[in-house]
Amino acid sequence: MKVLKFGGSSVADTERIKNVIEIIKKSINENNRVAVVFSAFHKVTDNLLRMSQLAASCNTEYLELYKKLEDRHISIAQEILAVKTQSKVLAHLKFMLNELEDVLHGVFLVKELSPRTQDFILSFGERLSSFIIANAIKDRNIDCEFLDSRPLVKTDESFGSAKVDFDTTFKNIKKYFNEHKKFQVVTGFIGSTINNETSTLGRGGSDYTAAIFGAALNVKEIEIWTDVDGVLTADPKKVKKAFPLKSLTYEEAMELSHFGAKVIHPPTMHPAMEKKIPIRIKNTFNPDFEGTLINGKSNSHNFSIKGISSIDDIALIRVQGGGMVGVAGIAQRIFSALAGKKINIILISQASSEHSLCFAVLPKFAPAAKKAIQQELYYEIKEKLIHEPIVETNFSIIAVVGENMRRTPGISGKIFQALGKNGVNIVAIAQGSSELNISTVISRDNEAKALNALHDAFFLSIVKTVNLFVVGTGLVGGTLLEQINNQTDFLSREYLLNIKLIGLANSRKMLIDPNSIGPEIWKDRLNQEGIKTNLDILIAEMKKLNLPNSVFVDCTASEKVSGQYKEILDASISVVTPNKRANAGSFKYYQELKHSALKHNVKFLYETNVGAGLPIINTLNDLVSSGDKVHKIEGVMSGTLSYIFSAFKEGKSFSQVVKEAKDKGYTEPDPREDLNGMDVARKLLILARETGLSLELKDIKVENLVPEPARKTKSVDEFFTKLAGFDKKFEEKRKRAADKGNVLRYVASLENGKAEISLQMVNSKHPFYSLSGSDNMFALYTTHYQEHPIVIKGPGAGADVTAAGVFADIIRISNYLS
Repeated sequence: MKVLKFGGSSVADTERIKNVIEIIKKSINENNRVAVVFSAFHKVTDNLLRMSQLAASCNTEYLELYKKLEDRHISIAQEILAVKTQSKVLAHLKFMLNELEDVLHGVFLVKELSPRTQDFILSFGERLSSFIIANAIKDRNIDCEFLDSRPLVKTDESFGSAKVDFDTTFKNIKKYFNEHKKFQVVTGFIGSTINNETSTLGRGGSDYTAAIFGAALNVKEIEIWTDVDGVLTADPKKVKKAFPLKSLTYEEAMELSHFGAKVIHPPTMHPAMEKKIPIRIKNTFNPDFEGTLINGKSNSHNFSIKGISSIDDIALIRVQGGGMVGVAGIAQRIFSALAGKKINIILISQASSEHSLCFAVLPKFAPAAKKAIQQELYYEIKEKLIHEPIVETNFSIIAVVGENMRRTPGISGKIFQALGKNGVNIVAIAQGSSELNISTVISRDNEAKALNALHDAFFLSIVKTVNLFVVGTGLVGGTLLEQINNQTDFLSREYLLNIKLIGLANSRKMLIDPNSIGPEIWKDRLNQEGIKTNLDILIAEMKKLNLPNSVFVDCTASEKVSGQYKEILDASISVVTPNKRANAGSFKYYQELKHSALKHNVKFLYETNVGAGLPIINTLNDLVSSGDKVHKIEGVMSGTLSYIFSAFKEGKSFSQVVKEAKDKGYTEPDPREDLNGMDVARKLLILARETGLSLELKDIKVENLVPEPARKTKSVDEFFTKLAGFDKKFEEKRKRAADKGNVLRYVASLENGKAEISLQMVNSKHPFYSLSGSDNMFALYTTHYQEHPIVIKGPGAGADVTAAGVFADIIRISNYLS
């Protein structure tokens, strides 16, 4: 024999009820004998509760709600029942509905709603639904009986959440089923006292009813039919990647349900556990799926935990003071005082010093809990032995559950690492000696982020997901998005990396899609769906989404964007950028960014600030981190100036070479921005700071290659005219170098704390002599590399190599976050 239970969502309307009847038919054919427990129709219990409260407050709106409830039940009965049986059934329905209306009217008149009356009103939900469905089943030639469970399920008088008298209830159920061999359609959720007054079994009461009947009849299995494919690894509304579990132990299921898993409720398990009866959670809308089996066996599986659950709103109460240390009975007095006020404690955490104790309660109980503690510890508080209890709100509890945890070292470390790397601070921790559950208290704002970070860490650790927000879709940004699109399949297949483009903005429009914009269609979506760009709104939305493993990518040259980095890092979001403005700005801001990244366990990566995609900054950082000392850095750090002085040969004037470089796209639209040396100065400043020097831009001595008269010309054409007047001077420098077998190079150098940039002659033994085209070259002289420096050479500019460098930084962050 089996007991089946169907929840409100499974019987929300006529079509769903018909599907349920088909499931029941199949079960009868397979198991011969079944009993089926039904909840009220979807949302009916909530509506009954609302209308009773309105009636008690003398609000006539309850009549409107009652009329809708009446119409809904009669309409479903008329749709699902054969015409020949409707009149009798509808007459009985009308009788019950009239009784409900009379009770509500009575509540309205006396302006009072006792728990006893409330339970009686709520009982109509299950009584009406089960009666209609029982008759619909009969109409389909299945011999069944409607069973009002109240005479069988006996409880105490704790109305609202009555305690079951199992001995009497089990005897009643066994006797009834011995005398009634037909298939029974049972009302869930309700029972009655010894005086036959209607009571309800509390939250999840219909599940509880199914477990009670299953245990009394010692059935083979209890099936709980709901609207999901079983117990999932996490709440699918908060964790999109959650998936159903094949099996759980009773203890695992109870821990998950205690901490917010809504598929099954803790009391349901008790009767089944006592009789070792398996409970299977199944999906009404996917009946062929096997669902989740809950039993006493801990089946082996591929994961170290079984699930992650949460309570999204709790209050934390902290009691502390020197008067608690070594004093026996303080905790007992606190908890006894709370128990006296019927306040349930969800979680307890105490320091080993005994100096402080904190515990979690539901926010609605926090004021009463504080008052109860103040009264109990009145003397200690008065004498300042113990401080006033502190109540903090807006917290959530995250529980990681699984029996395999006790056999797997490093679980807690993995939890703390996953949360820490996503900037989620842990306020309190609790773990039982059974090692079945590790619970952490965190800010409520971080609940969804924490759940997703932990779910990825434990269930999808082989797949890394990075959520990108990209600002700037010009040459570098557009190329980056193209590279991401081209590499999506490869990264997923070879590196198990999933890069999701969540936010996108250029100077005109911006777009955010939490489910991913799609790098292959970003242009169309941004043009069609984008709204006017507002950087403040974009950052606010990014912070509000609070997605785990978020990375902000700045592909602009904007000082306004770089000025927002600290706010972004402080929100525990990593930053990747080729934009030099932040790192070449004030040293104070540079330090603040470094500190923020360190403090919030995120990354601030800017490899492409110097040398585009060349590994300059990473190499330098590795040398410093390993204890090597940097004595000198030399570099040709401008691809533009590298090209100009490589092409500046006999027969060509300097102005001609600069014009040629501009025509080929090597220079900025105004070549003076390259020739003035400030771009090189910013790069050298960044490298100097990476070695530990606290330099400012003004500390760098820069040779400006733009002749004085050409610096203030109003147009680029006028600039070239002025520059041509100095061709002779530049030719003299070139010839002087050539006569000595040397070449001209615009060299940046850092030595003994001094930073200089100048046009220099280099001989054939110098690494820079062989430079050609627009390549950059860097020479790093350190304690370990004194005679023969580390030389890094390659393209130092260009959208492809810069975007590739940015892409590499994104992948570095994904490796760090995993």
